[in-house]
Amino acid sequence: MKKYAVIVAGGTGKRMGSSVPKQFLLLNDKPVLYYTIKTFLESYDDLQIILVLPEEHADMGKEIIDAYFDYDRILIGLGGETRFHSVQNGLRMVEGEAIVFVHDAVRCLVSTDLIQRCFEHALKMGSAVPVIHARDSIRLLNEEKNDNEVLDRNRIVLVQTPQTFHSKILLPAFEIDYKERFTDEATVVEAYGLKISLVEGEENNIKITRPVDLLIAERIIEEEASLQ
Repeated sequence: MKKYAVIVAGGTGKRMGSSVPKQFLLLNDKPVLYYTIKTFLESYDDLQIILVLPEEHADMGKEIIDAYFDYDRILIGLGGETRFHSVQNGLRMVEGEAIVFVHDAVRCLVSTDLIQRCFEHALKMGSAVPVIHARDSIRLLNEEKNDNEVLDRNRIVLVQTPQTFHSKILLPAFEIDYKERFTDEATVVEAYGLKISLVEGEENNIKITRPVDLLIAERIIEEEASLQ
């Protein structure tokens, strides 16, 4: 079975407060994007990466590949108006029947174990969406009544990537018209009329969105290195 990883690096990083998109910021002297690409390449020898870059910063992405990798297993696509459109652009480069990972470039601490578990699960179930359980107390706001209600956090999960699907599911799903409620691939597949299957995610699979996240990621990398 072919394997593709659509790595979406189309964000601008406004919440980071930087003129440089967060996927290109340095983490322990290497770009955030470097760690993401490296882990996927190490997960499977036959995995092909489709790197979707913002058009105005495509050269920065290519410089990272030139510095650390080669183009044998990496294809370049350009981002679209929304995440949906960026993923759609990447999926158009998938050829033949395959298992397709879609991953946020700024989830740079994803592990090979999680990638491989998602692959095996999607191979059996058609989909694999990693989630972790909420640890905080959670309330649902109701602005019209100016009140809120407590939710059972044991029934709440937080969604991560790589969201992984058989190409026969994901490719046709992304041919439907875009809706604002499409926040990830799972919502698109569900709108297409199919159910998704969940797998256990990882606490360390954090998304770099704020400056403090870079500090947390640095500490995690250092701790993992000390255990090797």
